[in-house]
Amino acid sequence: MINSTQNRIAVALEYDGETAPKVTAKGVNDIADKIIEIATEHGIPLQQNDGLVEILSQMKLGDEIPEKLYRAVAEVIAFAYILTGKFPKNYTS
Repeated sequence: MINSTQNRIAVALEYDGETAPKVTAKGVNDIADKIIEIATEHGIPLQQNDGLVEILSQMKLGDEIPEKLYRAVAEVIAFAYILTGKFPKNYTS
């Protein structure tokens, strides 16, 4: 995820389908650019959400997202799944 403020901020999340998503990378400006570059190289979808990125960037690396952010992060994960054509484990339509 990225934001559009003067300071470029990027936060990467990992979701294994079993536990709450975790913050796996975060950075400002040059580090944010590198996170975005690596994500792009690996075909990882990016989503811009200024408010959510601001909150997530304050978390420690490796922290699971708090329950109050589940819905917002679930929307981001659903967006990524749709773009990549992937589905969570045990998904049934």
